[in-house]
Amino acid sequence: MEKVSDQRSLVAMDLKKIAVATLVVLSIGGGYAAADQRTPTRTEKVLTIDAALKAAQTALDAAENENQRVTVAVVDRSGDLVVLLAGDGAGPQTEESARRKAFTAVSFNAPTSELAGRVTGQGATLRDIPGTLFLGGGVPVAVDGTSVAGIGVGGAPSGDLDEKYAKAGLATLR
Repeated sequence: MEKVSDQRSLVAMDLKKIAVATLVVLSIGGGYAAADQRTPTRTEKVLTIDAALKAAQTALDAAENENQRVTVAVVDRSGDLVVLLAGDGAGPQTEESARRKAFTAVSFNAPTSELAGRVTGQGATLRDIPGTLFLGGGVPVAVDGTSVAGIGVGGAPSGDLDEKYAKAGLATLR
């Protein structure tokens, strides 16, 4: 009888050791798993297609209400085109202009009208970066200070007007 009792005690002690060892392994392993999950991936905010379309349509409507023939482009954080709306009568150059303004705004997280002053002077400047256009009409879409998209408008007689329409589209996202 004493022998059975000793065996039960040994089994109970072994189970306690196993339980403690398991908790240690899980806590260490869990720490590594959490670190591994943070390292290879990240979460980013993106503009939905519905929001991009709404912003583009609002910008186009604002321009058309003032009898301006423009094209509106919305690009994602990578500068890839998400939405392109060419208004009735917009010239063929307006598509490229709108896309490049949106690309520039998202790339530098600033309105293209503000960036225009940075492209002056001798030697290489921001203007030498392919795909950029430093004319008014591009605005960034930022979330918590981080640029997630860009809206560009091309075709109005001045960059100020293009930017006004781009800002109208941006206002729908707030």
